[in-house]
Amino acid sequence: MKLPLECEHPHPDIPVDRRIFSPFIGTWDLAVTWYRSGVQVRRELGEWHFAWVLEGRAIQDVWIVPPRRLRGQSVPLYEYGTSLRFYDPELSAWRSTWIGPMQGVVHTFIARGDENGITMETGAFATRSLRWVFSQIKAKSFKWKNFEKSDDGSWILVQDFAATRTSKED
Repeated sequence: MKLPLECEHPHPDIPVDRRIFSPFIGTWDLAVTWYRSGVQVRRELGEWHFAWVLEGRAIQDVWIVPPRRLRGQSVPLYEYGTSLRFYDPELSAWRSTWIGPMQGVVHTFIARGDENGITMETGAFATRSLRWVFSQIKAKSFKWKNFEKSDDGSWILVQDFAATRTSKED
């Protein structure tokens, strides 16, 4: 029996053309890269899990770096965090909140999809201006990038994920 949190399908109140996070439902292996001043500084493996929750009115995801199979080894722990995303018909967009307990962060975003993927941005009251972008979305892979706004207003890449769908359910 599934816990009441998880749901098999999206709620019918969410318009089909607004279910922008549906392609991610399932389990993904990650190659995670961090950058500083445009130079790669760290690379690790990870895992990412997405599911419909709350009667299909939201999607929750959990990303884990390093993956659980490598935890407890000599690999330093980085994060085990979650996002909760729900469609807001008033905005015609998704609201998303990321909680990263190991780094002690909470970020709130508005997400919109287009023909190139999904762009999520923090609002005016955020302590840092962030842009998270899902792109190259295919059945078995996608890219995710984390940009931070610099003092001069340009967007600087600080992290990216290359995700590959896995058939195993851990």
